[in-house]
Amino acid sequence: MTTQKLRLPRFMRSSHGPNLSMQMMGVGLAITLMFVFIALFSPLLISWGWLTDPTEFLSHPIHDAPSWDHWFGTNRLGYDVFSRTLMGSRVAWQVVILATALSMAIGVPLGLVSGYLGGKLDRTLLFLMDTIYTLPGLLLSITLAFVVGRGIFNAAIALSIAYVPQYYRVVRNHTVSVKTELFIEAAQAMGASTWRVLSRYLFLNVIQSVPVLFTLNAADAILILGGLGFLGLGLPEQVPEWGNDLRQALDALPTGIWWTAFFPGCTMTLMVVGLSLLGEGLNEFVNPKMRQE
Repeated sequence: MTTQKLRLPRFMRSSHGPNLSMQMMGVGLAITLMFVFIALFSPLLISWGWLTDPTEFLSHPIHDAPSWDHWFGTNRLGYDVFSRTLMGSRVAWQVVILATALSMAIGVPLGLVSGYLGGKLDRTLLFLMDTIYTLPGLLLSITLAFVVGRGIFNAAIALSIAYVPQYYRVVRNHTVSVKTELFIEAAQAMGASTWRVLSRYLFLNVIQSVPVLFTLNAADAILILGGLGFLGLGLPEQVPEWGNDLRQALDALPTGIWWTAFFPGCTMTLMVVGLSLLGEGLNEFVNPKMRQE
């Protein structure tokens, strides 16, 4: 009797055996989907009474250790740490998706127009984007958070500005290299308008790296959002957010109350690791030369 071995898809194999990066991408995808599942179904669990309301406080014991009643314990205000940790993933997704979507909505069109038209417009936008890119992302987000105030949409605005230059530079550089191809010259010779060339011929050819950048920026945005919350500049106090919960847990750490910082911190780290692994795997999948190596 012969046995058949499980064969991986071709893009996940190399001459030296299974591709480790693709396996890591699978791990990252599983972690990311888990957090998506948590973000989608946590409100349902609260409405069914299976999960404690994360905004309900002072009705639970203060600094209660992890138990069957409170799996992750409670914090100094009596909040249930387990429910706030789960709902924190929902808030993180809301802010991160809004921030990266705003960045793409601004950076991708500007990169297309700048790379295709060139000239003074290209040089001006390059100078502007390079200036923004040189500023530290956290410092820029903190400055904008002071201006726009606290809230989910305001936090997304504060985060998004730092990522616009990245989308702009990637799309602009691809546009500059693709616009000299024969099919673009043929479209121009047939009288295609600038809008038609950008939307029909260039757009789909220059956005291959955008999903990779999206996942990596999402991982970075979670850390910056946590930093804003830790400084008290992110979301309102009653909104479950990991950075704010870590800030409140600092005073209790010297007294041996570890659970109020441990669980939110580990959850945020796990989500960042999952998105980072997914982004690195997507980068290799999108780039055939790296995959061949």
